[in-house]
Amino acid sequence: MRSTILVLLLISLSCMGIMKPTEEFIIGVDLSMLYEIERLGGKFYENGQQKDCLEILKDKGVNWIRLRVWNDPTDEDGKPLGGGNCSHVNMTEIAKRAKSLGMKVLLDFHYSDWWADPGKQNKPKAWKDLHGEDLKDAVYEYTKDVLTYMREHDASPDMVQIGNEVNNGFLWPDGLIVGAGAGGFEGFTGLLKEAIRAVREFDPQITVMIHLAEGGNNELFRWFFDEMIRRNVDFDLIGISFYPYWHGTLEDLQENLNDLAKRYGKKIVIVETAYAWTLQDADEHPNIFGHISMAEQAGYLPTIQGQRSFLIDLAKVLRQVPNDLGVGFFYWEGTWIPVKGAGWKTNEGNPWENQALFYFNGDALPSLDIFSQILKDEVYLSPQVLQADEPSIETALGQKPQLPEEIRVVFSNDSIKTVPVLWDLSSLEEMIYKPGEYLLKGTLNDGTELRAKVTVRGTAKADAVENYLVNPSFEAASLDPCKVEGETKAVKVVIASPPVNAHNGKYALNYWLDKPFNFKLYQTVELPNGTYKLSFWIHGGGGENHLRLIISEYGGEEKTLNITNTGWLKWNNPKIDEIKVTSGRITITIDVDANSGNWAWIDDFALLKTD
Repeated sequence: MRSTILVLLLISLSCMGIMKPTEEFIIGVDLSMLYEIERLGGKFYENGQQKDCLEILKDKGVNWIRLRVWNDPTDEDGKPLGGGNCSHVNMTEIAKRAKSLGMKVLLDFHYSDWWADPGKQNKPKAWKDLHGEDLKDAVYEYTKDVLTYMREHDASPDMVQIGNEVNNGFLWPDGLIVGAGAGGFEGFTGLLKEAIRAVREFDPQITVMIHLAEGGNNELFRWFFDEMIRRNVDFDLIGISFYPYWHGTLEDLQENLNDLAKRYGKKIVIVETAYAWTLQDADEHPNIFGHISMAEQAGYLPTIQGQRSFLIDLAKVLRQVPNDLGVGFFYWEGTWIPVKGAGWKTNEGNPWENQALFYFNGDALPSLDIFSQILKDEVYLSPQVLQADEPSIETALGQKPQLPEEIRVVFSNDSIKTVPVLWDLSSLEEMIYKPGEYLLKGTLNDGTELRAKVTVRGTAKADAVENYLVNPSFEAASLDPCKVEGETKAVKVVIASPPVNAHNGKYALNYWLDKPFNFKLYQTVELPNGTYKLSFWIHGGGGENHLRLIISEYGGEEKTLNITNTGWLKWNNPKIDEIKVTSGRITITIDVDANSGNWAWIDDFALLKTD
């Protein structure tokens, strides 16, 4: 029934003025794994009929492909490293097929033997002892040799990317911008210019791109590209990685793209992006997008419709960049279906199959249909509210409930947003002085007429022990009145049941980030002097540098309790007893110093008076 409603709601129409049509808009897919997938027997289908993968993509509106090139993707013994084994010879075979179909080709030089990204930019084995002019010569000659080979095989690229996610340079340490032994911007741009010189001399018509990750980080892009302009680096286009579960919101991305367009006047392309169409795993190798909390962070359900809606909204962002400088996007590794042997590393599995553009069996997903609609500048009608959270909030007799200012809403296009809510408080004063259960009505003011509800339970103090913390179980769907110092992106309140990550109710606090992070979450409350006990519930994967509960400002010495997480749903209930408050106040702090990928769920704080 729901799918029928979605089909009816998601009716496409043209010319709404949101996007400006252009024949040059790039709809691209990174196909770097395709050679290895096909070599190992992987096949692709459209509606159950086997077809050439490139032909399927072409028919769906894909007009560009992207291919990464590694210098020598083998180990010291000559064994393949995996991850597609993307030598220029193998990638040329895919490029040639794409060119024969009239598609254009972006070639992504990693200048490494294997994966290069902001966290690692290793020199190729053959260049490990090269420095200065010798290293520059190697970059120049290698770049020209690869381009020459591709032209000789009717596979010349139309665009070249010099380095992959070079946030802190490449070919470390010579091309490392910041860090121990770094060559600085001088060392980096010296190597960069040699690669660009090789491209320009080979074919001045080839577009040259420089590519960074973290598409929502405007400070990073300004810092980096100001230096590129100051140092007269000759490039045509700014490439950006944007994964919404890592790199900020679409609003962050829009602000960055708009600023870059105005500041530098360069064309901009999202050169890497993707989204999950399911949380299922096909090969028992953990997926990068493997948890519902990532969807909550990104703002779309991990469904086919959620994948489609993200791409629609991404295209809208690009179309709104000033002076038509947002020229398109590439979907990263859209063909990486689960095929034995085609893993991110030799003898390991595929962490990406649930973000591909094909079902696990190789059949094209309906998501692919959106490409031609984006290319034709077709957009969908505004989605309707499908489901709004209705929090249940408890309050003590005579105390006003902590009502959320925004409510989490799932829309008919499977997007997830927080929407302002206006509460009807006309009966609040009367109800909070009478024990019982009540209903407060709220109205969403996002343009819809759906009404949200909240249940408030009043309990007489004579019958219950008062919890002096406010919003102790995060059922107000927010952190308030807690404050966060440090890495705020790592900390969020999300709906947590299902799955059962909340200890009680619907909401819990979650922390996670794909890089090292630290933060302090704290709440200060005023309360009568006396003796108290404090507790909360937590479960997580463990591995933090430190995780501790701290109480302070209560009139005594600071108390600290170290905590160790032991696994998913292995709930721990840390407690501090005999807290003698003499100052009329107390501050409760959770202090976390974590490594990349550390995570936990926190819920149900209780600060109770014991005498």
